[in-house]
Amino acid sequence: MTDNAVILYSRSADNRNAQLYNTMLQHLRMRGCRVVVPTQLFEQLHQLSIAHADILEKLDTEPSKVEALAVFSIGGDGTFLEAARLMMGSDVPVLGINNGRLGFLSDVAEQNVPEAIDSVLAGNYRLGSLDVISLYANDERTPIDFALNEFAVSKCDNASMLTIHAYIDGEYLTTYWADGLIIATAAGSTAYSLSVGGPIVCPSTPNLIITPVAPHNLNVRPLIVPSGSVVQLRIEGRGPNILASLDGRNHVMDNGCRLRIAKAPFSVKVVQLQSHSFFASLREKLMWGADMRNH
Repeated sequence: MTDNAVILYSRSADNRNAQLYNTMLQHLRMRGCRVVVPTQLFEQLHQLSIAHADILEKLDTEPSKVEALAVFSIGGDGTFLEAARLMMGSDVPVLGINNGRLGFLSDVAEQNVPEAIDSVLAGNYRLGSLDVISLYANDERTPIDFALNEFAVSKCDNASMLTIHAYIDGEYLTTYWADGLIIATAAGSTAYSLSVGGPIVCPSTPNLIITPVAPHNLNVRPLIVPSGSVVQLRIEGRGPNILASLDGRNHVMDNGCRLRIAKAPFSVKVVQLQSHSFFASLREKLMWGADMRNH
């Protein structure tokens, strides 16, 4: 592919976001870009009769093997995670365009898309790197799945709480009696982990956050460990199965299973525009500093 090839990724295209695609494709055409999209999105955009859709090319290989300047993920953080998963192990960075709701990973507003495209094409951005974690079951050497935000284990039904024996690098940590346990990356600290009381961690810091969900031993608190740590779990419950989830993808596991969570040998590259500020995102999206007393 040419040096000006880019990939567009989205879960879907419809009349609600048609104008955004019109703007993007018009701007990319003006900049002489080749635009590659997955087959489903290619067909949806043509069915909508999106202007400039004639410049689109179908993605006919694995996304991680495509030589491109960047991937533009259009949607919310869930869409960004899907795009990032497709590009795991690739040097092609991902830029999130927020066409969803609350977004920490997808933080480029629609009105700023033309400027964002120009910045990517000019190389006027910082290249960030986000850790990926791998999940292994029992003594298997091949990972079951990967996650950019978090791994979570929880009850598979309405059974009583789980008993989760946790070890860090082989050393016993504690036993959690809880509805579940979350192990989040720094990037995932503003997602599920935050909702159950976990700390916010700067995305670029090499850490894992271990956060229990509804623990019965109330003196247990979230714990931050180095991202190079290997977390081992032995999980017991009253039901026959437990649920292991990685960025929302579920795997049903046998009761009594032993799980291992470790940093993957690769990362996900992300585009960080010069105007991007994680702290500004916190103030805006979490309304820090806003006086809500008169609202």
